[in-house]
Order: sequence, then structure tokens, then C-alpha cells
Amino acid sequence: MNTSNQTDFVVAERERIKLEYQRRAREVSPDLYAPWQPSARFALESRNRTAATMLHRLGVFPETGDQCLEVGFGSLGWLSELLGWGVSESDLHGIELDPARAAKAQGILPAADLRTGDAVELPWDRDMFQLVVASTLFTSVLDLQVRRLIANEIVRVMAPGGALLWYDFAYNNPRNPNVQAIARAEIKRLFPALRGEIRAITLAPPLARAIAPRWWTLATFLEAIPLLRSHLIAVLIKGSGSSSD
Repeated sequence: MNTSNQTDFVVAERERIKLEYQRRAREVSPDLYAPWQPSARFALESRNRTAATMLHRLGVFPETGDQCLEVGFGSLGWLSELLGWGVSESDLHGIELDPARAAKAQGILPAADLRTGDAVELPWDRDMFQLVVASTLFTSVLDLQVRRLIANEIVRVMAPGGALLWYDFAYNNPRNPNVQAIARAEIKRLFPALRGEIRAITLAPPLARAIAPRWWTLATFLEAIPLLRSHLIAVLIKGSGSSSD
């Protein structure tokens, strides 16, 4: 666990993110990503299916008894999907900066170990988790130093032979300067010691919102075109001989 004093840039970035949470709560309708929205359902089904396939192909699909962590789980994140994959609720762990979101998830999963805190200092021992999930997390962190601290903490708590499941967008939204896209090259820079696979995925949300409610098959066809995909999904594995201090 990183026990060093947090510097000014960490505190400043944490406060900026908290203010951005508040702005989104005021200005973004919760219906936008609701499960009854065809575009949201389309993206989730594609994302989850691809993640499961990649994890299985690389030999790191979570098994019963594996300890799994999601960093920045929001109101629930991937935790419910991990349950569906066979992970026990008591083997689920998570950390979330927003107390209200964390409390909502804890109410749904009372046996899970869900904590409120900052990802620059993860409150778990090194080499603990077979799977760590970072989903739409790093694009909300604008400070490059904070990104590196979070990445280092993720690698520290990953068990040798364990995997990082990454999902995040690769193109900027010009209407939202509070997030910043992350391309393949930066993922590799953040996790130089990990090896695995990175793929483009997810039909660009404006297209999905326009097409999925009426033409699900057409949306599936368009998502097969790499230039129309807006996100990256990655499974990155920590070497079996590695151990992080």
C-alpha cells in the first residue's frame, strides 16, 4: 500500500473529479445510460461478450475463489457482470471516490468489500487480485501524474499471472473537456510491464443512439467497421514471475 503523503496535485485532481461528478448529476439525465435504452443495452451486450471472450482466450477468465477488484465502480460497474460469470459476492472488491455511488452499490451487494476512497492509494496488499477492472476510469483523470499513480497501484495489487480488464474511450468528445481520451500507446505507457491484447470496440454512441432503437441488425453491422468504434478494450496480464512492492 502506498503510504506516502498525498501531494497538492493529487488533492487538486481529486477535488476536480468530485466537482465533475456533481456537474454530471445536475446536467446529465440518468435515462441516457439506463438499461431500457436500446443503445445502452447494445453497448453493454457487446462489451461484456467481448470481455468474456478475450479473458477466456488469454486464460485469465475469473474462477470461483478468485479475488476481483474494480477501481472506480460507480453505482455498480462491472460487479454484477462478475457475479454472472461465477465470482462469489464475497470475493468482489471495489473502490469508488463518490460516497453516494459507493453506498448504492453496497446496498445491492452487501457481502462485497466496497470502499470509498482514492485510487492513488489502494487499501489492499500487493499481489492480491486475479482480476482488476478499470472501466471508464482513466479518461476522467486529467492529471498525467495521477494517472501514473493509479496505474502503479493497480499493478501493485495484481497477483502474478493476474489480469487487468480495461475499457475506456479512445476519442475525445469536443463538448466535454472534463474527460480526455486514451489511445493504445498511452495504455502501453501506463502499464509497460503488462502484456496482452487491446481491441477497438463499441459503436460510437451518437450512431448507436440513432440506429439501435430501430435497426439492431444494422447497428451490429456498423460496429464491425473499425473506424466507427469509439472505445478500446484490453486484457493485460502481469508476468507470473512478477511481484510489486
